[in-house]
Amino acid sequence: MPLTRSRRLALLFAAALLPAALPAMTSDPAATVSAQADYDALAREMGVRYEVVDNHPEKCPTGADGCFLSTISFTMPARLPANLNASDFAIYFSFVNRLPVVESDVFQNNLVNGDLNRLTLKPGAAIEAGKTYVVKLWGQGAHHSAAFAMPNIYLVAKGVTARVIEATRPGHDRETGFETLPFVTPLTDEAKLASRGGEDKTVWQTPERAYAAFAERGAAVSPDIAILPTPLDAKLLPGKPLDLRKGVAVMLEGVTRDRIDMSLNGLGVPLNGGIPLEISIDADAGIAAEGYRINSGAGGIVIVAADAAGANHGLRSLAQQIAFDKGLLRPLSVSDAPRYPFRGLHIDLARNFHSKEEVLKLIEAMAAYKFNKLHLHLADDEGWRLEIKALPELTEVGSKRCHDPSEQVCLLPQLGAGPEGTGGVNGYLTQADYIEILKAATARGIEVIPSLDMPGHSRAAIKSMEVRYNRLKAAGNLAGAEEYRLVEPADTTKYRSIQNYDDNTLNVCIDQTYRFLDTSVGEIAALHKAAGAPLQTFHIGADETAGAWGESPACKGLMAKTGRDAKGLGAYFIERVSKDLEAKGLKVAGWSDGMGHTDPKNMPQSVQTNIWATLFTGGITEAHVQANHGWDVVLSVPDIGYLDMPYVPHGQEGGYDWASRSVDTLQVFGFMTDNLPANGALIRDTYSRPQTIEDKTPRQQGLGIKGLQAQLWSETTRTDAGVDYQFFPRLIAFAERAWRRPAWEPAYVPGASYAYGDARVDRAAILADWRGFAGRMPNQFALLDRIGVAYRITPPGARIVGGKLEANSEYPGMRIEYRTGKGAWKPYAKPVAVKGPVDLRTRSADGKRASRIVTVR
Repeated sequence: MPLTRSRRLALLFAAALLPAALPAMTSDPAATVSAQADYDALAREMGVRYEVVDNHPEKCPTGADGCFLSTISFTMPARLPANLNASDFAIYFSFVNRLPVVESDVFQNNLVNGDLNRLTLKPGAAIEAGKTYVVKLWGQGAHHSAAFAMPNIYLVAKGVTARVIEATRPGHDRETGFETLPFVTPLTDEAKLASRGGEDKTVWQTPERAYAAFAERGAAVSPDIAILPTPLDAKLLPGKPLDLRKGVAVMLEGVTRDRIDMSLNGLGVPLNGGIPLEISIDADAGIAAEGYRINSGAGGIVIVAADAAGANHGLRSLAQQIAFDKGLLRPLSVSDAPRYPFRGLHIDLARNFHSKEEVLKLIEAMAAYKFNKLHLHLADDEGWRLEIKALPELTEVGSKRCHDPSEQVCLLPQLGAGPEGTGGVNGYLTQADYIEILKAATARGIEVIPSLDMPGHSRAAIKSMEVRYNRLKAAGNLAGAEEYRLVEPADTTKYRSIQNYDDNTLNVCIDQTYRFLDTSVGEIAALHKAAGAPLQTFHIGADETAGAWGESPACKGLMAKTGRDAKGLGAYFIERVSKDLEAKGLKVAGWSDGMGHTDPKNMPQSVQTNIWATLFTGGITEAHVQANHGWDVVLSVPDIGYLDMPYVPHGQEGGYDWASRSVDTLQVFGFMTDNLPANGALIRDTYSRPQTIEDKTPRQQGLGIKGLQAQLWSETTRTDAGVDYQFFPRLIAFAERAWRRPAWEPAYVPGASYAYGDARVDRAAILADWRGFAGRMPNQFALLDRIGVAYRITPPGARIVGGKLEANSEYPGMRIEYRTGKGAWKPYAKPVAVKGPVDLRTRSADGKRASRIVTVR
């Protein structure tokens, strides 16, 4: 973009506000260079250690009720900068929990905003070379794993550029392929760290407990048909296999090649002639929407589908079976159709950015497992991730985080982003990138649902538009400056959002907010049109809105006019925006807490609501109430569908755990979607306590669930490989529940309650079904390897009995290795005599990656 006069003035204005983002000029350039060198050395040589000490201390300091204790230790090198103690020296660090009390002999702590904190020297305090300084952090909640620690702690001083303390940079494990945090002390004290004490019954999944869990599930069943999600009906037929290794001859009727080309290319066999493959669309064949039939025999292969989506699904199923049969396809018959029309995947690109390449890879994986909705979370407090040409500051400023207290160049470095404004957590999708994603999704029958979270979770937009305001004001264009300004200067409302921000909520009472949304949605709709994928649904977020607007002059006027209080203004915003979207021909979608505050009479007829309260905290009532409104209810319940939660309770497993300490693949597999209270028979609450789930508001007859959506929020997921790990293999079990109703799911009875262990839910039948699912998984791991998905490799279960090592795995065919001491890794095949501690790990299907290491004694 050329630098106009107004943009040159804006850059000069921004530079004037950046004493800490850029090194200050002094009258002695040599002194500046020397000071920078000294601080660079300090950043290289300082030692840092973060340790979770106790998640349930006997006593909390005053003002820190419900606390946990962790520490950061700073070890100073032998040489310090000459002016360290008189240079406005500060250490910035991210801490995702609130910090009511921080104790240190030399440091005092101040919250900057969100999770960003600043340690400065106490008056009269001084740092000495060679000494270690321990800072006690009394946080609210708990840190149950190393994933809660944020990297890239950094140093700031007057006259020098901020520098990351090298010890706190993330590392990379070559064996597993994943990010490491070397400065975090391993969590090993189960008694102090695994739970919050009291009613919290959580225990870590040790190798011994994993061994017992895998053994209880029983041996996987070797399949004849390896297709997942499991078809409604599938069976092998008599006859000789078809040799597809030389290729197939494709014949089409009722569908063009471009509608199914991606699925054809995924067959894994040549398409230049050979065995006949007939694909036809027949709307009168009695096949449900997105359904298909496959028949293969001596004459070739025939796929009949209800529509192009069904043809694609049939080809994806065929591809899995061809791979399983190694190109020699046995005769078979498949009849299949989905349970739900909405089978979605959500990825958060806003908190930490993830690349276009990662999104494209996920789209291919989604198609393989018959997902049809991709929810892209493109804007939140920590980042704006889509280019809007009318408002370039959204990505010029809002797509990166660095040390710029004025936030005229970038946002504050939340979530351990560091001061530099570089690295994978920063970035955005250009409009060309977004169109490429849309085309890739459309070619695979997937609808993209963009999301800009509002009116809360909007800090990136608010700060970016303040930069725009300053730029145009400096250029003398005050009217233009005000056009998209998202704050009201006279608003003195004080609040803190759930994520600890005091400035992240749009003012819903000023015209600029609605003009901003109209412009953003307009450009996004134009991108969809350009991609040949018209925008159908727009997700407005609408969740977790803080207690804003009470002291806004504009809002006081609106409250007087409408009779609403400040809390009711959130509903006003949602209702108004929903109607605005409806006028554009778009369906509104939002998270259930915000949508639930509205008056259904003021909402459009067509509404999508994503249910995200947990099963134990009102999620079932929320789902039923909003289904009873006639809305399209999509289950996003965190106990099952938030795949940023850890697989198992363990100090090395990633993700937040506020909703569940354990969301393993079996728990996802056992989800009873139409009978939500029945899940109380199978899963425990976030403290691992058995509970009864009541159906306090029954669902009306004829009103049900529209579908399911799996979520990944990325606060603790900074790499693309981390995205793969959190999604897979759980996402395959999620696909199973979105596609097929299991025979063991009890019918919904309005008003029925279920206690943990309730016999009406047949756990034996679930495990029998699981064994069939597990038997199909080796074929899926090979497919994921081909796509390039770095799925989680489950560590082995293990125990030592009578001096012999016994080990097992969650899935068949996973190669287990062991070693004693620091010796060479050996393949495990059967119980073997060992002495002393034994390390174990599992290898991926292609042998290229390993699980995390577990140890038995």
